[in-house]
Amino acid sequence: MPRTPRPSPAALAPGWPTTPSKDAAGEAARQFAVRLREAVDAKADGSVRKVARVAGLSHATLLAILGGATWADLYTVAKLEVALGEALWRGPVR
Repeated sequence: MPRTPRPSPAALAPGWPTTPSKDAAGEAARQFAVRLREAVDAKADGSVRKVARVAGLSHATLLAILGGATWADLYTVAKLEVALGEALWRGPVR
């Protein structure tokens, strides 16, 4: 079954990633990307490639998430949280 088309996270959060989104899903993705960037900077000296390698993911995937071009799926979230040793997804946006 084909995936339902949906806007990119950045399309839901104009000013990505510094400006909050009025859309709950867009805001959740934005907050995730901000936490991911902070963790990459703090724990891998800003190296997306290093984090991707440790997590077993493509660095292009991480760049797309950080840039708001794609949605992080649960598999990716879990791999990143284990690789970075911290929670990046903190639950629903309220």
